[in-house]
Amino acid sequence: MKKEKALYREFLKSKNLKLTKPRLIILEAVFKNNEHFNVDDLYEQIKRNHQNVSRATIYRTIPLLVESGLISQSLRCESKDIYEHTYGHENHLHFICSNCGKIIESGFNEVEGLIEQLANKENFKIQEYNLGARGLCKNCRE
Repeated sequence: MKKEKALYREFLKSKNLKLTKPRLIILEAVFKNNEHFNVDDLYEQIKRNHQNVSRATIYRTIPLLVESGLISQSLRCESKDIYEHTYGHENHLHFICSNCGKIIESGFNEVEGLIEQLANKENFKIQEYNLGARGLCKNCRE
């Protein structure tokens, strides 16, 4: 968490912003959570211990965390943006259950080379991956 905090502080400084207490609380909550999250889930998690962090503050902070490279918007499910902390994490696929909403992460190595080949064929430089597939998880199929 020290590296993430230092990187975020430097990023904010480059934008002439400060690492305020609410921004730090949000950063810590994001990195305590090893699951995918949306703003509403994050707000509920934070408000249990910090009533002074508003939903609006979270909505304003999330784009800063995305721009800093610490988190990314990985999915859009049920009309909500879903985020995950990605700093230090390898690329991966998301399998999303259409019935229960469960998100399963899977390795990316098998398809990364193929995607790079397709991009090169089109003279396209990939900056970010966002791969997902919808279907039914094992529990919902049974």
